[in-house]
Amino acid sequence: MVLSAAAHDQIREEIGHYPNPRGALLYALHVARDETGRLDREIFAELGEHFGMSAGEVAEVASFYSIFNQPPAKAIVQVCTGLPCCLKGARGIVREAEKLTGAKSGTVSADGRFAMVEVECLGSCGTAPVVQINRNPYIERVAPDSLVTLLASPGAAIEARPPAPLVSQIPDGVEAYLLPPNGERRLAIDEYKRAGGYQAVVKAGAMEPKDIAATVKDAGLRGRGGAGFATGLKWTFMPPPDGGPRYLAVNCDESEPGTFKDRQIMERNPHLVLEGVMIASMAIQASAAFMYIRGEYVVAYRIMREAIREAYAVGILGENALGFNRRFDIHIQPGAGAYICGEESGMLESMEGKKGQPRKRPPFPAQRGLWQRPTTVDNCETCAQVPAIIMNGVDWYKARGMPNSFGNTLFGISGHVKRPGIYELPLGVKMRDLIYKYGGGLEEGRTVKAVIPGGISMPVLRGDQIDVPVDHESLKTVNTLLGTAGAIVLDDRACMVRAALVIARFFEHESCGQCTQCREGTGWTYRTLKRIEAGEGRPEDLETLADTFNFMDGKCICALADGASWAARAFLKQFRADYEAHVSARKCPFPESFAV
Repeated sequence: MVLSAAAHDQIREEIGHYPNPRGALLYALHVARDETGRLDREIFAELGEHFGMSAGEVAEVASFYSIFNQPPAKAIVQVCTGLPCCLKGARGIVREAEKLTGAKSGTVSADGRFAMVEVECLGSCGTAPVVQINRNPYIERVAPDSLVTLLASPGAAIEARPPAPLVSQIPDGVEAYLLPPNGERRLAIDEYKRAGGYQAVVKAGAMEPKDIAATVKDAGLRGRGGAGFATGLKWTFMPPPDGGPRYLAVNCDESEPGTFKDRQIMERNPHLVLEGVMIASMAIQASAAFMYIRGEYVVAYRIMREAIREAYAVGILGENALGFNRRFDIHIQPGAGAYICGEESGMLESMEGKKGQPRKRPPFPAQRGLWQRPTTVDNCETCAQVPAIIMNGVDWYKARGMPNSFGNTLFGISGHVKRPGIYELPLGVKMRDLIYKYGGGLEEGRTVKAVIPGGISMPVLRGDQIDVPVDHESLKTVNTLLGTAGAIVLDDRACMVRAALVIARFFEHESCGQCTQCREGTGWTYRTLKRIEAGEGRPEDLETLADTFNFMDGKCICALADGASWAARAFLKQFRADYEAHVSARKCPFPESFAV
């Protein structure tokens, strides 16, 4: 036996939370890798005994997830090279780390002590550049000279625990209901109750499920995961109860560069998320809820797991759950590094212990979701919005925000601003205010060249378009979308071909490969942009790119190819002169731009 008896006990306990044992497979793979530092055939066979799977079947699942495929070493140095981190000097961090560890990116040092890995996003865009050692808390705002101490030895790297900076805040004059005030963290259940917590679930428990859904629908809450669909309406899609189980699946897998809001709620106000999950579950008459948190979010995972444990300990969850008058359970599942698992059906596949490849639809999750049972999928922040609506009412909620874009949201801002972070604000704040009033503006003498408004898949805006309100409807007037409300700002030094290249690399890496248009289209886009950026582009490449986007958009099972094409098409349209300058000069004409 390779794994310890304690590890097997952990896995058996986790299996007990799921209607099918495979729901615990990703958890088990994390336990095995954390304990042994490796995943191989011997471990796959040992794990397979818990799940009725062969070693090959376990290996097939593990092969899909980037965290399970990192090179083995005592200390794995993961450097985020997503766009926000690139804008803050990630390439210099990679070069310095390679020099200090003796390992090139993607390899292990000759002495086996360090592995170097470039990762696409760590979900800490406001504290870029970011490094993660093994599955430890992030090392944020990393400076190249700090790496000398950090990477002095594997032990030093593993033990490093620099204080995490406060990233999220409530601006003066804003009536907040998502974040605790004054930088507080309401981690303990008593702290949350003293602030009025768990009163909304009691109020909801006295309502009929259809009335809960109607209240949220009338309030105009739109999902905060990117699509902006009406939440209360989505809840009504669930079929009538048939005596069998029904589930709520909570998407906490934010993995798109520029997006780091859900982490802030989970790490600062975890019981708000749980209360929202409970009320949403009442509305759809769910028997249990399962929360899926991205694998890199080790601190958020631990905090949410402890909050759930505490809720069971005081009887809020369990046999006679608060407001339910019946049993209700919430369980938490870790992801393992796959952006595609943020897509709802890809997440459901992963939650069932499979490769996270999106499902063909129909059937939709409300008909056949988790374990082939009716399931509603809601975003983490979406759930956190619900208690305030139930407690304060429809009119109170609709007094915040804009028509058809009601309420506060957590706006992210990263890139070339002085105060990157998360700001709780009403929808409809001007992009200019988000950049200059809240984000602190740019370096002296610099101007805004581009802004991506809501995660890298949203079409980019030019610097002369930043007087637009940031909400669902207003952004459509300038041919973009709110997405996850995570804005990335690029100043006048930035090369737009390089920005598009970094984004294309992300989508090429994260495509699950299931659809030809996505698999080939993302790869072709990345390779073509790489050639243009290197000074080897041809005039006809620009038309070929446009054709590639048409080949991808709307042709696949999920929206990953759509997002990849929207992003690349918008950069080419908005900043075509940058592309033409690369082709004509046969080099990058922006010598001060960030490095790739």
